[in-house]
Amino acid sequence: MILVTGATGTVGREVVRLLPRSVAVRVMARDPSRVTVPGGEVVAGDFGDPVSLERALQGVVRAFLLTSRVGAGDDVRFVRAARAAGVRHVVKVSAAAVEDEGADDLITCWQRANEELLWECGLRWTVLRPRSFMSNSLSWARSVAGEGVVRALYGTSANACVDPRDVAAAAVCALTEDGHEGRVHTLTGPRPVTALEQTAELGRLLGRPLRFEELPVARARARLLQRHPQEIVQALLAGAERQRAGAKAGVRDTVLRLTGRPSRPFAVWAADHREAFGRLP
Repeated sequence: MILVTGATGTVGREVVRLLPRSVAVRVMARDPSRVTVPGGEVVAGDFGDPVSLERALQGVVRAFLLTSRVGAGDDVRFVRAARAAGVRHVVKVSAAAVEDEGADDLITCWQRANEELLWECGLRWTVLRPRSFMSNSLSWARSVAGEGVVRALYGTSANACVDPRDVAAAAVCALTEDGHEGRVHTLTGPRPVTALEQTAELGRLLGRPLRFEELPVARARARLLQRHPQEIVQALLAGAERQRAGAKAGVRDTVLRLTGRPSRPFAVWAADHREAFGRLP
């Protein structure tokens, strides 16, 4: 039995879709009505509820772990429950920033602590460290559709962002194959791209020119504060500064080595999500 957490999110949803139907799959979700698992089961569960974790992990051999609440202790509770339930292998989604020199922001430190927890817990583990998701550009969808504008920090700084579908494919390999235990897989796209290049690609797909508007740091901070606590905003801005310094431009061939298929370029991801940018959400 494989347990999948985060199945309503960008990566978890793809993991559920890609897992072979011959494998017993269980999905843990706070709202089971939001998830459909053909041939599998869905159980109600929450990282903050140890009783629900115990129930979700019964009979599970391998688990896909994706958490997002920084500093909430979700990984600690999940790993504790997994050990008690006899789970043998946890595949954890972390972040490539963990290995960036000088990355000491709140989010990166949280991910480092989560990795160390796995290493020391006694379970078999695999860590996936993706670069930023290409799907982050969906935050531009409204301004692209309504104004023909992309607004972002540092338009010429490059990021080897990765298609979430490639992250999910790597996760499925780790969940269904032997030989991934005790390994860290850093996942990137095939080449680094800038926000200016992404803007041009979206314009080409939409058949109309798009304008890029570089945000001053103060304005970017104000926009982020509308959605995130101050400490998270500081971490995101620190990440943008590291990207501007070139820390996120490195490319790995990990997706090809794991799946036998090269990682998708941004142009492919954008073409598959064109509709999101062509109309108001």
